[in-house]
Amino acid sequence: MEANVKSKDYPERITNKDLHRAWFRWWFVNEIPHNYETMIAPSFLWAIMPILKKLYKKSEDLREAFRRHLLFFNTQCNWGGGTILGITISLEEERAKALAEGKKDEAITSEAINNTKVGLMGPLAGIGDAIDSGTVQYILIALALPWAQAGNPLGALVPWIAFVTITYLYGFYFTRLGYNLGRAAVAEIVSGSRIRSIIEALSVLGTFMMGILAASYVNVSTPLKWTISGKEFVLQEILDKILPGMLPLFVVMSIYLYFSRKGLKIIQVLLWLVVIFGVLGFLGIL
Repeated sequence: MEANVKSKDYPERITNKDLHRAWFRWWFVNEIPHNYETMIAPSFLWAIMPILKKLYKKSEDLREAFRRHLLFFNTQCNWGGGTILGITISLEEERAKALAEGKKDEAITSEAINNTKVGLMGPLAGIGDAIDSGTVQYILIALALPWAQAGNPLGALVPWIAFVTITYLYGFYFTRLGYNLGRAAVAEIVSGSRIRSIIEALSVLGTFMMGILAASYVNVSTPLKWTISGKEFVLQEILDKILPGMLPLFVVMSIYLYFSRKGLKIIQVLLWLVVIFGVLGFLGIL
């Protein structure tokens, strides 16, 4: 009887190909069914659906799993989505094996699986947004910016292609990490030495790139000059002798302080810049 149960109802083995298929499906439709009721839960369900069909051979168990993954869910695609996808597959596999062996009381509950997803989606999304959108993206843009300024189409294409490729690869890495380590994968991402070293290195590199961008592509100068005792003084030359790029640095730091105190209100900053520079330009100060 036990052999029959195992042959008919026991979950199929999850392979690396299954993990890659789940990750690709999640990555491909991540924001397509976005809605205000469940956010991107339909994307997560569609991604994990083939694996759930391999794990749950009874229709009632499969229906329950489908309903479980249609509950509210929202996170960042790569760091959050990849890791949680892998962890969830691991938990679903454990639950499916326990149910197939008749150990319902020992099986991981639906609530535990959903609570794990909900508990991780916020913290991991914060890490992912900071690294992907706040660091990696701008490093790639900064590297290709000279091509764009020179009119080379690669300046527009390379950052996009590189960003998609890089984030796809480490998103799949996080999926495998989540599956192999289960819930311990979060500790590896948040406090693991290898991941922390990568994050710190990217942060330092991102800071350097922002400095390079500010110095190279933010052009602010003043035409002010005056004559004293027959000698002409040019304010821009004086400022350059004190600190080259002083005015661009002042503008960038002012914007940074504004964001720090008022929040990331980009439209407001752009409007203020238009007004301030318009008035200063009209007065001949900048």
